[in-house]
Amino acid sequence: MMKRQTIQGRCVLTVLVSVIVPVYNAEKTLERCLRSLQRQTWRDLEVIAVNDGSTDGSLKIIRKYCAMDPRFRCVDKGNTGVSDSRNRGMALAAGEYLQFVDSDDWIPSNSTQLMVEAVTRNRADMAIGDYIRVSPSSTAEKGHIPREGRITRAEYAAYMMQAPANFYYGVMWNKLYRADVVRDNGLRCSDELSWCEDFRFNLEYLRCIQSVAVLFQPVYFYVKRKGSLVDTQVDLANTVRTKKALFQDYKELYDDLDMYEEHKLRIQAFYLEFARDGPRRPARPGREPGKKALKLKPFKKERSNDPERFEAGLPGLGHLFGLSGDRRGGALLADTGVAVGGAGVGAGGGAADGPGDAGPGADPGD
Repeated sequence: MMKRQTIQGRCVLTVLVSVIVPVYNAEKTLERCLRSLQRQTWRDLEVIAVNDGSTDGSLKIIRKYCAMDPRFRCVDKGNTGVSDSRNRGMALAAGEYLQFVDSDDWIPSNSTQLMVEAVTRNRADMAIGDYIRVSPSSTAEKGHIPREGRITRAEYAAYMMQAPANFYYGVMWNKLYRADVVRDNGLRCSDELSWCEDFRFNLEYLRCIQSVAVLFQPVYFYVKRKGSLVDTQVDLANTVRTKKALFQDYKELYDDLDMYEEHKLRIQAFYLEFARDGPRRPARPGREPGKKALKLKPFKKERSNDPERFEAGLPGLGHLFGLSGDRRGGALLADTGVAVGGAGVGAGGGAADGPGDAGPGADPGD
């Protein structure tokens, strides 16, 4: 149902977006994650936080946000894994679009707005955006598709063929999905896989749509951390088993597009690809001569747990996140009117993963 809301002084038609957050023992990072959702410039959203049997203070934090903001909902269940948590959230979602955020991470204040406007402006079935990879040693913008705007499913598949194991294509958190496509086709996250379940979901979703809206703006902060299930349990044997299970889904997409026979060898190279978050954002058409892809300062563990303060400290990125003021660091939050300093900071310490709570694959870095 279309409604109206005011965003940065503009009256716009709006639709409800359901943001699904699986949570397992994430008390160290959950506050930062939920705060970033609460401060979205796109106000017409519901946040479904699914507690997956946490044994720390995660449930208390979720309930605190539910008490202070009626847009937040809490689902409390036993520890059944991230796929079941996402499926529970999707089953309860009332929104016209679905967005996914992991409890270790957070999103820029205009993330939802950017993706909703991209799919509506381009009349597309999915949006995909760049993301910022955050770690103690480096912070960098990640992306892959060199064209912004509307592309066909076949064009998207051709780009994905070049780097099928890139996080950019495999994860769910840098994308926006149509809820009716998910419902009408009975799409779910697979509980048969311990990792890469999100890539299977994306492959199945792509077979049901016609077009994708591509954004160059970062829509997500992905926190790379040591000690996750992916970091410790994804070895060569596990990778091969998972790739074998996924290859039929991958092949069927290209069969649907009549691309498999022509590109058989390149598509079969999927077996040799290891999941990763890929290189820094490649040069885009129209980039100033000699201008390099964005390179950001390392992520430093400091006392602040404020996502907006971290965004404000990213040199040259304030304008991408709805911030105004000095692009070198000091900035004014457009949506809150709060002045912040120039030091890039964020909360450290990732949460432990529950059984089955894994990302798309091993992350060896750049």
